[in-house]
Amino acid sequence: MNNIKIMRNELKMRRGVGIILIKDDGLVWTGKRKNGPGVRMGEKNLWQMPQGGIDDGEKPLEAAFRELEEETGTKSAKVLFEHESWFEYELPNELLGKVISGFKGQRQKWFLMKFTGNDSEFNLNKYTPEFDEWMWRDLSSMPNLVVDFKRPMYEELVREFTQEINKNIII
Repeated sequence: MNNIKIMRNELKMRRGVGIILIKDDGLVWTGKRKNGPGVRMGEKNLWQMPQGGIDDGEKPLEAAFRELEEETGTKSAKVLFEHESWFEYELPNELLGKVISGFKGQRQKWFLMKFTGNDSEFNLNKYTPEFDEWMWRDLSSMPNLVVDFKRPMYEELVREFTQEINKNIII
């Protein structure tokens, strides 16, 4: 246990982005992670919103649009809101060194974006697939659907973004 604690203390947080992609009714795009590195045995809560790392020399907004396209297959979106804060999660001990190698977690800048295309644009296999299913759902449901170690961050996202989403609903 002490070795893990020492290792964790030596690791930094990876800079990343996250995207809350909404459609006119305020529902949020969510993807179900494929089994693979970072998915713990027996994990049931595999849903999340598009997110990923910021490459060297890349600005957060550039990374957000790149990640959106890589994970969903579309870049049909416009930015509605960029949160001023960064949100964090740390990996559990058993995932250290197995995912986002060299980091203990992510520190993410989150964006609210409006989807401007058609659902037919979503292509989970356009790049290296990270999701095997997707669906639109209410943001408030996400803390119960995401992996346990990301739940506190997703609870914070619900608190911080619900009002912005409600401002952008078109009935």
